[in-house]
Amino acid sequence: MDNQLHLETSPYLRQHHDNPVAWRAWNDVALTEARTRNKPILLSIGYSACHWCHVMAHESFEDGDTAALMNELYVNIKVDREERPDIDKIYQLAHQIMNGRGGGWPLTAFLTPDDHVPIFIGTYFPREARYGMPAFGDVLRNVAHYYREHSEAVRSTGTALRNALASIEPARGAEPLSPLDTGPLREARQSLAAGFDSEHGGFGAAPKFPHPTNLEFLLECWRASADQAQPDLEALRMTALSLTRMAERGLFDHLGGGFFRYCVDAYWMIPHFEKML
Repeated sequence: MDNQLHLETSPYLRQHHDNPVAWRAWNDVALTEARTRNKPILLSIGYSACHWCHVMAHESFEDGDTAALMNELYVNIKVDREERPDIDKIYQLAHQIMNGRGGGWPLTAFLTPDDHVPIFIGTYFPREARYGMPAFGDVLRNVAHYYREHSEAVRSTGTALRNALASIEPARGAEPLSPLDTGPLREARQSLAAGFDSEHGGFGAAPKFPHPTNLEFLLECWRASADQAQPDLEALRMTALSLTRMAERGLFDHLGGGFFRYCVDAYWMIPHFEKML
């Protein structure tokens, strides 16, 4: 089957042009094909610097047997999240709603052919069962079987998911705009303090991300109060401790310089070996 990604301008999509998977880009032709053939869509979203995207590509998308199964059961669509963040946002939110946790990349979504509602959605799946995850081939077969045998449940889930997504973003213009005040800034400051790790720096538990915008915001809080009788020294302390721990430990590349994207533990010791611009 023809892989059409050689026609694309995205470097990430072109990386997959020689896969035995009959990849399509997200466009009207691919969506019409799925609807006409009544075949569910396998949507794979990633980006060129994503480590696990490449792992799944090498394990599954370059494997002839896995590709044959994908081509038999699905219309396969590849999306570059840097090129289509709008599509990525929709299905990342769907993953969070359906699985009760954040998503990531590669995002692997199985969609109905008519209205593109997720039947099942996950992230990385290994070719062979390991890490407590099922083999990708088993996922391919089971989802296709579930779609054929449980169409009413699929439609019901789709309706509930659409309603949940609609409730996240309320209709605009329904209420007059309230005057701007500092209330949201105070709430953001309190929220960061509540999640601050006072021993290791940073916010929340593992995996732990540097979140530079949070630190910039705390520096702004401190600077805005620096000439007051009670400056926000706690905001400065949270920022300084976080930056110190990041620089001292594994988030920083002590050999090559620069910071990795995040650490898999709460102590900034074990980095995910990927650097972002």
